Amino acid sequence: MRSVLQLLLAQDGSTTRLCEAVARGPVSLHVLEQRVVDAVPAEVSAALPGSMFIERITCLAAHGQVMMDNLSYIALDGLPANLRRDIEDAKISIGHLLSRLWVRRAFIDVGPTLHERLWAAVGLPDANASRAYCIATPDGLGLLIAETYRRGMLMGHDGHDGA
Repeated sequence: MRSVLQLLLAQDGSTTRLCEAVARGPVSLHVLEQRVVDAVPAEVSAALPGSMFIERITCLAAHGQVMMDNLSYIALDGLPANLRRDIEDAKISIGHLLSRLWVRRAFIDVGPTLHERLWAAVGLPDANASRAYCIATPDGLGLLIAETYRRGMLMGHDGHDGA
């Protein structure tokens, strides 16, 4: 189980597509909170351009299992209108939205504040299954994502917990 978690934390592709592969089909996006903010943790303002951001807390789930919880900050500076509309509609995961763009991910070390914001909303802290990274595009679009993998990522082939 520890080696599976290490693999999940090290992968740098689309976590949405990874969840779909584990679930062997589509996953559900559940938007727990979403709002435009100007007060953000220091890591966000240091990493992303501008002073206004979309803060979005979501989970991805399949077969009744939460696979991961996510806290995303999306810089409004440089955000194309169609992408902002799709984010605000809250029907599509960030991974599927970004599949339209060329992106680069960079893992970052963050203090406890960022993950604590996520865990305050989802109620289940797990520092050992968490990570954070920035996503940038050539056009300057910036995102910072903190995520925590959940037990649902260990599903068996029948969609049930394989542990």
